[in-house]
Amino acid sequence: MSTTAQTPIEAEAFFFSKDRSEILRRLWGANPALHRALCTAETLEEARTAVRRTLVEAEEKTMAADCALHALERANLGVAVDVLRDIVAPLYEARTGNSALELLWKIARGREHELAEPVSIGFLLEFFHLFLAIDGRAQVYVDEEGRPLDRPDYLELEGRAAAERRMVALDHLASYAERRMQRFPSGLEPDAVARRAERRERILDYFGGGEEDWEDYRWHLIHVIKDARTLGDLVDLPAEQLDVVRRATQDRIPFGITPYYVSLMDPEPSQNGDHAIRAQVLPPLDYVDQLESSRDERRLASDFMGEAETSPVNLVTRRYPKIAILKPFNTCAQICVYCQRNWEIDQCMAPDAAASTADIDRALEWFVAHPHVDEILITGGDPLVQSNRWLERLLDKVAALEHIYRIRVGTRTPVVLPSRWTEETVALLGKYHEPGRRQVCVVTHFAHPYEITPDAQLAVDRIRRAGMLVYNQQVFTINNARRFETAKLRRVLKSIGVDPYYTFNLKGKEETRSMRVPIARLLQERKEEARLLPGADRTDEPVFNVPRLGKNHLRARQDHRIVMIQADGSRVYEFHPWEKYIADIPPYYFTDVPIYDFLNELERRGEAIRDYWRIWYYY
Repeated sequence: MSTTAQTPIEAEAFFFSKDRSEILRRLWGANPALHRALCTAETLEEARTAVRRTLVEAEEKTMAADCALHALERANLGVAVDVLRDIVAPLYEARTGNSALELLWKIARGREHELAEPVSIGFLLEFFHLFLAIDGRAQVYVDEEGRPLDRPDYLELEGRAAAERRMVALDHLASYAERRMQRFPSGLEPDAVARRAERRERILDYFGGGEEDWEDYRWHLIHVIKDARTLGDLVDLPAEQLDVVRRATQDRIPFGITPYYVSLMDPEPSQNGDHAIRAQVLPPLDYVDQLESSRDERRLASDFMGEAETSPVNLVTRRYPKIAILKPFNTCAQICVYCQRNWEIDQCMAPDAAASTADIDRALEWFVAHPHVDEILITGGDPLVQSNRWLERLLDKVAALEHIYRIRVGTRTPVVLPSRWTEETVALLGKYHEPGRRQVCVVTHFAHPYEITPDAQLAVDRIRRAGMLVYNQQVFTINNARRFETAKLRRVLKSIGVDPYYTFNLKGKEETRSMRVPIARLLQERKEEARLLPGADRTDEPVFNVPRLGKNHLRARQDHRIVMIQADGSRVYEFHPWEKYIADIPPYYFTDVPIYDFLNELERRGEAIRDYWRIWYYY
């Protein structure tokens, strides 16, 4: 059987047809040679041998002198062959406890009734696109409407004529990026500033405060919203959401929002800005359900990064040779629902969150005993929630460690409590910043351009004027993963003096599953959106945090590979540690969220799936 490859517009209807017979017809038509290999094999091992032979033949055809396949389509074919070769390997079947080959073989042989349950549409679509790529028909070189892209005419020209035609093509790309970024407002835009001024007045009236109180970070800390009743009085929320917040607080799941951050919420939720503000702090139902179900072992279940196994002494975490984390304060002014360390936080602004002087001194003694660790990240929790006097005592001790040449301060206060950055606070940190001897820098966490406000800009400007740099670590979630949403964040961050540093794939904790995004989408964002920005904007590195080990750079495909596709359509990745070629550390296996489920959620939120269809070809 054979069929022509679909255009993105045709594919959009195909993705959501839910017609399994049509999907299967197209699956087998995507690569007739692979279909024959599967359906004619009498045993699973015969199928494995036949599939491998077919892959070798597909590669050999691309190396023939008369191969007319587009060079980049040929490159896509080569990667897809490698992926399928791994998926059908007995080694990875054993390591993952799954066999996609067995599922495909039984379906091809008309034996799907033998399966414990039918495979998902997501599974079938993964192999549909993989088979298309191996047949050299992925059709990735088409425009937004599905029309084949012509070879650029400027490649056939020379001199000024070539330059002029090239400028037309570049203008088209620049205009496309600008149009897409305009969908997402920043908090610096006049209408957003005006709306938030009105919200501020309402919040001040509610708590009986004045304008001078709003500028005092201590007032905000006193009035952190920690219960559903107060939140409901200040923000129009559905009863279901308030019930979830109520359940969370009753079960001692950390919850809290600063009055400042509440002022960033619009009266009516918006899918292009306000959605990200609310999603930062309002726990979804599945999040609360999961944490409630693991109540008795929450600390163990939620420690995705295995920090308990990388902590040589209390308050210290170390995963790398030259830097370690110091955690002297384990709560925050506000709780992010996907917080890496929610397992350590008992409640927002817990009165006993500060470590004892004795514990801090013992932790610093560890740094003395390990002089090769010459950079320290002071985080938590959020150390900037503490007073300047407390900070000064701590920083005096850290600065007394002669071998420490950089102090990073990890804090979300520029985002959720910018009034914390007074002239006095900046001067305090600035006195430890000695160029050429010791650097002090701030690492924060803006997740969306709508969080960037004039108040945040003022805080960052004060820090920068004192000679200290500000870096941003974004967590990539369903709430900032749409086309050019993160690109817009980078542009606005740079405009206020913040350098994008890391973009984290959201950690695979079960309580945050509904917020997770396939790794393929982060890879796609980097290639198709970030790449259109100037290099000074896209200084962030997309990373995956391997539990216990640390960051794996996602752009480096030699550090990860797809080794299985499960029946529900989820990809299983083998991640190699950052110590690859340095130390004998075993790989880590990670089960991603299915691409099909992600696309369904985008469609539910009003996105045009045709804008994302190349996601299947990012491995």
